[in-house]
Amino acid sequence: MGRLAAFLPRLVALTVAWLLATAALTYAAAQRMTAVVKPRRTPIVPQVRKTLVVPDVRRQAYVFAKGILGDAGFAWKVHGAVQGYAANLVASQTPQAGTRVVDTGAPTIVLTLQRAGGQIGEPEDAAPFAGTAVQLAAAVNTVKIPKAAVPATGAKPVAKAKPVAKAKPVAKPKPVAKPTWPQSRPPAFAVAGAKKEPLNEMPLTDRAQALVRWFDANPKPTNANVSHWLYQHDWIVAGARMGWWRGADALTTLLVADKKAWDLWGIGARSADQARQALAEVKARSA
Repeated sequence: MGRLAAFLPRLVALTVAWLLATAALTYAAAQRMTAVVKPRRTPIVPQVRKTLVVPDVRRQAYVFAKGILGDAGFAWKVHGAVQGYAANLVASQTPQAGTRVVDTGAPTIVLTLQRAGGQIGEPEDAAPFAGTAVQLAAAVNTVKIPKAAVPATGAKPVAKAKPVAKAKPVAKPKPVAKPTWPQSRPPAFAVAGAKKEPLNEMPLTDRAQALVRWFDANPKPTNANVSHWLYQHDWIVAGARMGWWRGADALTTLLVADKKAWDLWGIGARSADQARQALAEVKARSA
C-alpha cells in the first residue's frame, strides 16, 4: 500500500501531461484546417484585335480604287455630287491614307470623286457587299496586365516554364519572276481625259480569259468570289471604254465569263448587259 500511494501521484501527473499535449495538438490541427488560403489571381490577357492600314487611292480611277480597297479588306461608298462612274478619279478619302483601323469585317471608306472621261454605263456608288463601321485602332482601350500576385504563405511557387528551343529558320523560296506583258499596245481610240492603259498590268484580253478560267476553280457564290468577279468585270469594261488595246476582244470573252456567273450563281444579267452595251460602243468607236 505504501508503494502504491507513492506511485499514484506520478501516475496522475503523467495522465494530466498527456491530456494537455493531446489538447494542444488538436487545437493546432484545427487552426491549420480552418486557415483560409487566398487564391492566386490569374493575369488578364487582353484580346488582340487585327488592324488594317487604309491604302492611298487618291488620284486613282474609281475602277482601280475599288479593287485596291477590296483587296485590302475594305468596303467603300461614294459621297458628293460626282457619282461612281468607272473613269472618275478619287479626289479625297476618309479616313486618310495610312490610318490604322480595327478590322471590323469590312470597314467602309468614304470616297469623293471628280469627273474624268465619259460618264458611260451605270454608276456604282457603293461596294457590292455590306460594309462595317470604321473604328480607329488608337481609340481601342487596351487592358493592362496586372503583376502576378504574391503566393500565399506556405504555398509553393509555380515553376517557370523551360524555354523552348527556337526552330531553325526555313529557307525562303525564291520569288517567282513576274510575267512581262506586251509593251506595244496601240489604243483602239482616244478618249479625252481618260487614263492610259497601265503597261505593268495584263492586257484586257488576258484578264478576261483568266476570269473565265477562274470560275472553274471558284464555283461557289461567296462574298469574296462575287466581289472578285465584279471587280474584274468593271476593270475590263472600264478599260475597253477608255480605248485600251483589244477592248472589243476582251469584252467578247467577258460575256463568256458573265454567262458562267449566271449558270453557276444565278446572277450577272445586269453585268452582262453592261458588257454588251460597252461592246457596241467600242466597236462603233473603233470603226
